[in-house]
Amino acid sequence: MKVFKFGGASVKDAAAVKNVADILERYSGEKLIVVVSAMGKTTNLLEEVHRLRFHQLDYSDALQRMKDYHITIAAELFGEHAEAMELLIKRLDELEDYLKEPCSNEFDREYDQVVSYGEIVSTTLVEAYLRVRNIASRWLDAREIIITDDCYRNARILWDTCKQKVNDILSEFEKNDVLVLQGFIGKSLRGYTTTLGREGSDFTASIMAFLLDAESVTIWKDVPGMLNADPKWFKDTVKLDKISFKEAIELAYYGASVIHPKTIKPLQNKGIPLYIKSFIHPLEEGSVIQESEEFDGAVPSYIFKGNQVLVSVIPKDFSFVAEDNLKEIFETLSSLGVRINLMENSAISFSFCIDKDEYKQEQLFEKLKNNYTIKYNENLTLITIRHYDDKTIQKLAEGRQILLEQRSRATVRMIVR
Repeated sequence: MKVFKFGGASVKDAAAVKNVADILERYSGEKLIVVVSAMGKTTNLLEEVHRLRFHQLDYSDALQRMKDYHITIAAELFGEHAEAMELLIKRLDELEDYLKEPCSNEFDREYDQVVSYGEIVSTTLVEAYLRVRNIASRWLDAREIIITDDCYRNARILWDTCKQKVNDILSEFEKNDVLVLQGFIGKSLRGYTTTLGREGSDFTASIMAFLLDAESVTIWKDVPGMLNADPKWFKDTVKLDKISFKEAIELAYYGASVIHPKTIKPLQNKGIPLYIKSFIHPLEEGSVIQESEEFDGAVPSYIFKGNQVLVSVIPKDFSFVAEDNLKEIFETLSSLGVRINLMENSAISFSFCIDKDEYKQEQLFEKLKNNYTIKYNENLTLITIRHYDDKTIQKLAEGRQILLEQRSRATVRMIVR
């Protein structure tokens, strides 16, 4: 049994969904778990819906754009198949009914309930189309399998509870070859929908592979494999044909967009290889992430992470930044689900780099302002060079102001503007 993951770009329109079906037909007779993300930029649209609703503003235009987008795709896919369109409308009505309910003051919890519908709707359309193509498939609700704590927008997996669902999943293969479920989402023990963090569908795929002892995981992308740099930033990228789990974890942690940072650990624990392949050229070999470290470091990798905020926290009494201060700062960051991308401390200040998130930023500063002076710079870029040399550093830093730089044996990181 194999696990496939298709991201938003691979199901962005009707032609893309048809291409997914074409790929799956190449694996006819095999048992497949197919994890699907929200279509195109749906997550961004639903984030807009949620933000407007939470602030009691009119969200109807954003919602209508989201609905029209999916209805247009469905019309192209199904034509005369009225049943599939009715199923889509049912999902959209479920979302609209939820939005009409009173909104709580829990921003993150409300976010998960609303934004999760991107995956619910996309998998509804994809699985319905597979049945039109006579592929023996079944839609599964990931929320009945991926059980989490209630840390909304960055939920942690309750592995022992998830393991209890394995036999239920396997029983679905008795009549079906393909099981389609949502990436990115789960459910708390209290029954609320949770999400695993942006781009969390990769993680869902690795969870399913771990639970079911899958043969492999394949992430289908619009690139030929794992590249040493984002082609949006670099023209002459190099494909990494084979790298280790260890190297992949490093690259994902530093922000490589091909893989979600949490994806690797469950696969490494069971030695399940992860393939990165192109849905545009599905017959090409792609890249594989596996145990051997033989090929690590053969090619330098460059990672650019934009929209960064560099925060400096200084005790108001100008005391040394000691363990007690760090404990308070880290507990505050953890309670808000704010992830540090880079950190450094001096005698009287602690600096850290985070992704821009106005809502969490405001909460963070509010909680720290009594004891600390807070300074910050926005609109920054975090550059990471893995297996660097001085020539590469000079090239990437040229014309940029370096606000903070760190080096280790294998990695250099710079916050620049």
